[in-house]
Amino acid sequence: MSHSDLDFIRQQIRTVPDWPSAGVQFRDITPLLSSPKAFRVLIDQFVHRYFDARPTAIAGLDARGFIIGSVLAYELNIGFVPIRKKGKLPFTTVQESYELEYGSATVEIHTDAVGPQDRVVLIDDLIATGGTMLAGLRLLQRLGAEVIEGAAIVDLPELGGSDRIRAAGLPLHTLVSFEGH
Repeated sequence: MSHSDLDFIRQQIRTVPDWPSAGVQFRDITPLLSSPKAFRVLIDQFVHRYFDARPTAIAGLDARGFIIGSVLAYELNIGFVPIRKKGKLPFTTVQESYELEYGSATVEIHTDAVGPQDRVVLIDDLIATGGTMLAGLRLLQRLGAEVIEGAAIVDLPELGGSDRIRAAGLPLHTLVSFEGH
């Protein structure tokens, strides 16, 4: 992973001040995804990291984790597992609720999505408070899978999520970090 590639990725992420509320610096990855060159550089970072690790599946967190995770799974020639917001999956599911800054949310996964034979990378676009990734981790573990690493494009370390994830025992790999909220 070269510093120039990571700098290039970082430059493609737009900061939108005061969205969705005053004081928030929203890190928007859509310019990164819409540029063919930037998107390829991004995906290649993850492909190179996980090629030799040989996961059996990539689990993506709803919704931007689907974008990165499905392409990564395709490139690694392994399966993709969606972890969705409650009420979006049609088959038998298990659920996990977690706390947000204001309120709570629930994510779920199909009961047959992974099992004890699986080594999974759990991926999302951004780590803020860590609640979504930790809920995804608990779901995958409840189904018996080994989660070998969590991954994201962006870390917002001041919000404490990356520390919470590592404290829960999940190794975490992020490409870039931004200070502030």
